[in-house]
Amino acid sequence: MIGNFAQDFGPFDGKLWLNCAHQGPLPRVAAAAAEEAIAWKRAPYHLTTERFSGVPQNLKQALGRLINVPADEIILGNSASYGLHLLANGIRWQAGDEVLLLKDDFPSDILPWLTLHEQGVTTRFIEPRKYVPQVDELIANITPATKVFCTTLAHSFSGYVVDARALGEACRERGVKFALNASQALGARPFDVTNTPVDAVVGVGFKWLCGPYGTGFCWMRPELRESLRRVQAYWLSMQTADELGAEQGDPALRDGLGARAFDVFGTANFFNFKPWTASVEYLLAQGIENVAAHNDRLVSTFIEGLDRSRYEILSPLAGPQRSTLILISHKQSDRNLAIYEHLRRQDIYIAFRRGRLRISPHIHLTVEDVARALDALNAC
Repeated sequence: MIGNFAQDFGPFDGKLWLNCAHQGPLPRVAAAAAEEAIAWKRAPYHLTTERFSGVPQNLKQALGRLINVPADEIILGNSASYGLHLLANGIRWQAGDEVLLLKDDFPSDILPWLTLHEQGVTTRFIEPRKYVPQVDELIANITPATKVFCTTLAHSFSGYVVDARALGEACRERGVKFALNASQALGARPFDVTNTPVDAVVGVGFKWLCGPYGTGFCWMRPELRESLRRVQAYWLSMQTADELGAEQGDPALRDGLGARAFDVFGTANFFNFKPWTASVEYLLAQGIENVAAHNDRLVSTFIEGLDRSRYEILSPLAGPQRSTLILISHKQSDRNLAIYEHLRRQDIYIAFRRGRLRISPHIHLTVEDVARALDALNAC
């Protein structure tokens, strides 16, 4: 079933936002939740202990449902980078260990591992035949020194989706930890950790999950999480705010906290986490499968309607490798920037990435919206 979701967003005042790979729009229920959070802070007596502690609890429950894991295994962050830094700084490395990465991946998937060079850990890059690695390319690049393979689920600069199951199985068979950045897929398509052999998943909340900026999360297999070095000791993960009322007691490190020990500081961040919870719950209520079907229709409409005598589509036209990101280029590629700017003057917002035009529609749009964007592109 494909729903009509446009009524739950906006108003957009006649403007078209086709850049959800950068920022997804807040649904109206999330905007209302943000206003409620502001009311709590405007008159802080509204910010009860139950509301304060409920902010992270409710968000973890929603994110757990999203990827099908227990809520207490979710690590709250402020970005995808947060979770990758937890791994890079927490794994017990030895000199000579190697991290395998993807050439031309998004910077957040690369930079955290480069800091390990001072510990004698090397990084090496797979250069795939076409944008993302196939399983044979991964296997050919794994060596006895390879300890971690990190890549993206949906590639920001091409729109290609990796076969996470096949890559994960190859890693597992060879004793390599598999870390996956799912930022460009979660919220736009289903993803279930229980049927994907992945060791860690990171994601942001402000793209396809339609949350505020500065939101993200991480999940790790418990055995991996518990093997990490302790890299932080946030007081509110060690105790509750109510425990400050005790007459005495010195702060002490606690063990057995599980994922909670790795949460970003300030997990009761109600300005961000309360509306993000509302966004995730909204998407779950619509059904991620229904959202994916709607988005797939938008992508198909765009691909079928684009003037192929003028434009080249660089992303997959169909099949499991196709995502909600569409990368195109004018046949005269030096015109791409001018086309991008021309669309902005017509209140049509896309992205300009690596010299290409990127279109990333989501459920706030209709087929008619996509047709308007196509008319503008084809007339350029």
